Amino acid sequence: MPPYKRILITGAAGRLGSHLRTGLAPLAEKIRLAGRHPFENLAPNEEEAVFDLSDMEATIAATKDCDAIVHFGGASLESPWQTILDSSIRGSYHIYEGARKNGAKRVIYASSVHAIGFHDIESHIGVDAPVRPDSLYGVSKNFVESLSRLYWDKFGIETACLRIFSSFPEPTDRRMLWSYLSFADCVRLVEASLTAPRVGHTISFGISDNTVKMVDNSGANHLGFVPLDNSESFRASVEARTPVPDPKAPSVKFLGGWFCELGHPDDGKK
Repeated sequence: MPPYKRILITGAAGRLGSHLRTGLAPLAEKIRLAGRHPFENLAPNEEEAVFDLSDMEATIAATKDCDAIVHFGGASLESPWQTILDSSIRGSYHIYEGARKNGAKRVIYASSVHAIGFHDIESHIGVDAPVRPDSLYGVSKNFVESLSRLYWDKFGIETACLRIFSSFPEPTDRRMLWSYLSFADCVRLVEASLTAPRVGHTISFGISDNTVKMVDNSGANHLGFVPLDNSESFRASVEARTPVPDPKAPSVKFLGGWFCELGHPDDGKK
């Protein structure tokens, strides 16, 4: 018997959501896929909810009868303020209100390294380090981490905030040799967060078992996440095709990488 009757996945059409769609299937009798457009080829255990996160009524309705919510929706990169506000900030508030009103007891939230992106890479921070966002995108992650803390303390809704680093098919630059999170390990991390006996309010780094470790994730060991992949098989090809970067560049010095060199996303708009 699966541990959940129904799990809602927001951002289910995205790069990570599409892997969670199949990877989490054994954990629930039904997987409800949320997105802005209809889904193709629904599996027998899947159902869809088509809406925009900025629509409070529709978002709350999509959380009905869900035991848990895997919230990977919202802006996926640095974006204009209005986009961040509507999709990531308002949208996440709508998700938590849906959880509160409809009785979902656990949320797994896709936070990001960009919530702490301006920490120096040599500081080897833990999950309890102060937030230091590197972008409006990072600020939206800080907002939802704080919002989820409130909803745990006041309403008893557990959340695992997963600060995902670089989750792609393979590392594409030298930074990703330490920040890489394989798709399979991403699924393992979400699965561990859904099945851990107690989550409370937990912040965890989302990163594979790479040889070079720039952060300390021991503060989230109670989730039981055991990464099985690492970036070493990609090292030779990455180092052969990419130049050695300037160690003084913000993209090298800070955890957030090239996000730390971005200007304000609304500059230059007419």
